[in-house]
Amino acid sequence: MTASARGRLVTRYTSEFLCARIFERRAEQIRVKKPQIAIGNLVKIVEAFLTLSTQQGFHATSLRDLAEASGLSMGGLYSYFDSKETLLVMVLDEVDAVVRDVMAQAPDEVVADPLAHLLWVVDTHIRLTEVMQPWFVFAYMEAKSFPKAARKAAVESERLIEGIIEDILEQGNRSAQFDVTDTALLASLVKPLLQDWYIKRSKYRRRGIGIDRYITGVSDMLRATILP
Repeated sequence: MTASARGRLVTRYTSEFLCARIFERRAEQIRVKKPQIAIGNLVKIVEAFLTLSTQQGFHATSLRDLAEASGLSMGGLYSYFDSKETLLVMVLDEVDAVVRDVMAQAPDEVVADPLAHLLWVVDTHIRLTEVMQPWFVFAYMEAKSFPKAARKAAVESERLIEGIIEDILEQGNRSAQFDVTDTALLASLVKPLLQDWYIKRSKYRRRGIGIDRYITGVSDMLRATILP
């Protein structure tokens, strides 16, 4: 799968697409039943929620703030969720589900080659976070302020990618394609490299570093580290 193909794989994960998935999964809880109206309002709610939480923090963001920013009434908000914590779970669940969905789409020929698979994961994850940047920033930056259950879910979601990378490294060791002493440690070191792109994207923009150059840099560093 080429870089352009990987790019096309993740470009569909717009706010509209993600909120349509939320509506489908939570149709029984959402009182607005017309998809076009419900999804459009969910986009307004979620985008306002992510923006406000990033600017002033999850705990400091009130439903009144959210109503004002989204253009919906308080009653309108309650047509979609019963509390701010429920909305939080809706967002976190969607981020986790998307990562699982996308990582499962690696072609068979890529999965069969540990190096190709590792580089595919790096490339695809970075491109996905580029498309869903506000969602990933929120899940990462605000995790410490989440209620206990949501905080645990955020940590487990973060561990998902580490686990995938660790499994690939172990596969490469078994096939003698890699020479990695501590696969768990290296996987935990790679994860911050993936996060740096969406957390500190402005730093790379100031330096004139685009996404393709960043992916190449991370990939080259991994090759130099893992190959015998």
